[in-house]
Amino acid sequence: MPSGCGFIRVKLLQVERGSTMQNCQDPFDPYIAINVKETVDIPGRGPQLIQKKRTLYPNWNSCFDAHIYEGRVINIVVMERPTKFLADISIGAKMLAEKCNDSNVTTVWLDLRPSGKLQIQIRYFNENNVSKNSTTEDDFKRGFNRRGAIKQQKVHEVKGHQFIAKFFRQPAFCSFCSLFLWGLNKQGYQCKVCNCAVHKKCHEKILGKCPGSAKDSRETKILSERFNVNIPHRFKINNYMSPTFCDHCGTMLYGLFRQGLKCEVCNSNCHKKCEKFMPNLCGVNQKILADALSQVRISTPRTSQSSQKEEEDEDSDSESYQPIPEGTGPTRLPSETTVKRFTQNDFNYLRVLGKGSFGKVLLAELKGSNQYFAIKALKKEIVLEDDDVECTLIERRILALGCKHPFLTHLHSTFQSPTHLFFVMEYLNGGDLMFHIQLTGKFDYERAQFYGAEIVCGLQFLHRNGVIYRDLKLDNVLLDKSGHIKIADFGMCKENIFEDKKASTFCGTPDYIAPEILSGHKYNASVDYWSFGVLLYEMLIGQSPFHGDDEDDLFKSILHDTPRYPHSLPKEAAILLSLLFERNPLIRMGMPGCGNGPVRSQPFFRNIDWEKLENREITPPFLPKIKSASDSSNFDKDFTMEKPQFTPTQKELLKTMNQAVFKNFSFTSNAALNS
Repeated sequence: MPSGCGFIRVKLLQVERGSTMQNCQDPFDPYIAINVKETVDIPGRGPQLIQKKRTLYPNWNSCFDAHIYEGRVINIVVMERPTKFLADISIGAKMLAEKCNDSNVTTVWLDLRPSGKLQIQIRYFNENNVSKNSTTEDDFKRGFNRRGAIKQQKVHEVKGHQFIAKFFRQPAFCSFCSLFLWGLNKQGYQCKVCNCAVHKKCHEKILGKCPGSAKDSRETKILSERFNVNIPHRFKINNYMSPTFCDHCGTMLYGLFRQGLKCEVCNSNCHKKCEKFMPNLCGVNQKILADALSQVRISTPRTSQSSQKEEEDEDSDSESYQPIPEGTGPTRLPSETTVKRFTQNDFNYLRVLGKGSFGKVLLAELKGSNQYFAIKALKKEIVLEDDDVECTLIERRILALGCKHPFLTHLHSTFQSPTHLFFVMEYLNGGDLMFHIQLTGKFDYERAQFYGAEIVCGLQFLHRNGVIYRDLKLDNVLLDKSGHIKIADFGMCKENIFEDKKASTFCGTPDYIAPEILSGHKYNASVDYWSFGVLLYEMLIGQSPFHGDDEDDLFKSILHDTPRYPHSLPKEAAILLSLLFERNPLIRMGMPGCGNGPVRSQPFFRNIDWEKLENREITPPFLPKIKSASDSSNFDKDFTMEKPQFTPTQKELLKTMNQAVFKNFSFTSNAALNS
């Protein structure tokens, strides 16, 4: 083991099934839980393993860090969704570090209990791996690491109910229409507050607000005042002799006896925990009453003022798609019948370039053309489970828009199969900035300045077109063969953010998330300038500006800490970074309220001829090493060594997919048509 204290960075690669995992579902899609425990001497009980930090759930091919403390034990648990235990291993952090032997990185297989194997990569860091200015243990945590973006599940708020798409893993019934929530995917919606379960088609018909209790709910009050309906249920504990389902949350009443409550009058059934949420509608058919109320609303004209007010409220609260205004977005797409459409069989898939929870990015050759593309393949089941259909269509629209700018990734085409959605994009074989900064530690001033300027051009083009990017990071900035940057991956973008309109979804990659997002405030393009500040800091200094032992600590650091600027950092760079890290988004650098002028006029960019830059007339300071058009040496070998294949979807699940929601996905660019 290398000498000195430090920490290990563990990358999760793959798991090999053991004898006890043979009955697992196919396709085999396990996930990992990490519990870091400390040995604590408890009086009267001796040494005990205590978990002080929360459990981590890193994605495959991503990393977690652990300091090497005496008595620290890492428990790695292999799970199958939703929460089925498969196998685990507990091993000392020091023992993992010792597996590196005389090198700082190694790949090993760990034997799991009761069976199976887990392959991991271990990278050891001691005080000599860290910059000379680092003097504390916290500084060890600032090594660069690929981290996936997070996005809060879309909430559909209807009269106080906070509905989210739900995958019911047991039979369930709609509390509104009483029909079965059918299918193996996310068949319906469930309120995060009161657990009310409904069909997607029924959720907007709910009569009243989400109840704190049945007695005080707005639903009960409205019906009492307008229709003289205020009839409480007369619930009594009941023994059910056959399977019975709750009329509120839709799931089964479990147990052998006294499983739930039954109304003596209308025979409604519910869990004991759901009684307080049941509205005083004994004997009332909600569906019929809701239909009647809708007819009343249709026949009652609204004043223009009230209509306008409701529309303004919907605009301010909605995170759903609103079309880009004419003249600002991508040109209208050709109809399906007039242009060539590509299919999965038109390409040879050569190797994996990247991988995440969304799916994979693969290097592919268009058959018979000697042309190479990066193809991003999204699993439809994941898109549907995450309620992200509209997000994929937004991503396609932004990629089409990107064809109009030199520093955004260009889209060749999109197509689909029964199981996947495919984005065919130009292949940028220079690799991403994360790959290059991991090799060099940081970039020299000229290189960081050049990349920063081209990124600013790309961001400002998106902002002029009403798009906020929301996931700017080293991983998403790639180099083409000439050394110019291209911003990639538009899966987190939000459209139609003009003037006073703002977004509200909690999303982004943790290290780069702006404080206004963490504080729960609505936001605009200001979040991209904060992320740009983080990225620029990393390029210039070789460390992240904010850090913490876990996500909670990291977010506290973003909200409260002031980044450190080394004495070696040029003054104009430190000034720009401090302006980008302004926590008030109204006066942050890049926003109209900033009193220091626009970002392009800052001293940091004094040497940049912006017109020449946008025309790609400035020679890049770094030329990536590329052997051929299909060269993938600038991509992480952990990805490129994998077999380029697509994860299959279960046949039963495939049958339940609503393919109609993807009907407008396919697209072919003008460049593809002319090639």
